Amino acid sequence: MYEPCTADVPGGGGTGGPGAGPGLRPAERTVVVVAHGFTGSVDRPAVRRAAEVFARSAAVVTFSFRGHGASGGRSTVGDREVLDLAAAVRWARSFGHRRVVTVGFSMGGSVVVRHAALYRDRPDAGTDAVVCVSGPARWYYRGTAPMRRLHWVVTRRVGRVVGRYGLHTRIYQHDWDPVPLSPVDAVPRIAPVPLLVVHGDQDPYFPLDHPRMLAAAAPEGAAELWIEPGMGHAENAAAEPLLARIAAWVADRTGTPREPRADGAFQHPRTDPGRGGGAAAREVPEERG
Repeated sequence: MYEPCTADVPGGGGTGGPGAGPGLRPAERTVVVVAHGFTGSVDRPAVRRAAEVFARSAAVVTFSFRGHGASGGRSTVGDREVLDLAAAVRWARSFGHRRVVTVGFSMGGSVVVRHAALYRDRPDAGTDAVVCVSGPARWYYRGTAPMRRLHWVVTRRVGRVVGRYGLHTRIYQHDWDPVPLSPVDAVPRIAPVPLLVVHGDQDPYFPLDHPRMLAAAAPEGAAELWIEPGMGHAENAAAEPLLARIAAWVADRTGTPREPRADGAFQHPRTDPGRGGGAAAREVPEERG
């Protein structure tokens, strides 16, 4: 689904074609491609909430990975989904956008990291910045009860039946062969594309060593790490203020205006010394008050 930036649509209603209204042309406007988590889909409320926040300052593309929602095929839980994301990025660029940013949640977080590495030198399908929210650093992690349940769903026949009828997710029945490049091994290949890693300190699936491993694997100054106090897992736990800060980070990294102010003027990108550059990874707690 393609959604133009609401600032570019007469009345801000989200209808009309790319570049409609008095806003920027598509070539000047960044497009954000949203990659949902395992068992998610394009029409889930949490995905819609993220798309609506991002659409205040960028065009947005949402889609369902294979085996999810109305998409055909079967989920490979992050392996061949890279191909789905590459197709979505190509489609996003077909509207005339020069800058594409991928934002992935959980499984989608692993996909956006691997996609950025594998398609770094592909201008038609590559990305200009990457945001990984609640993503794993390594495969086969079973250190938490939710991840042990997830492995049961994916690896057992009865689990895949539960996935199909209970979670509306159709799962490929065979093991990975070969095992795909892990997210932590992909991170060093992403630079100079900027990477933002976002993770909640109450994530029940992946503890904090996962985001810290991802950020530490990046070259000096290439990644930023936000540890969010009180946040749980993925898009369901991503509140609107956090999504708005991610949108601001995207605007800063791509050089496009942020969402309009109340008076109708655009907030333009700025350099925030508390949120960028310098170290390979900077832990930034959620702003309070």
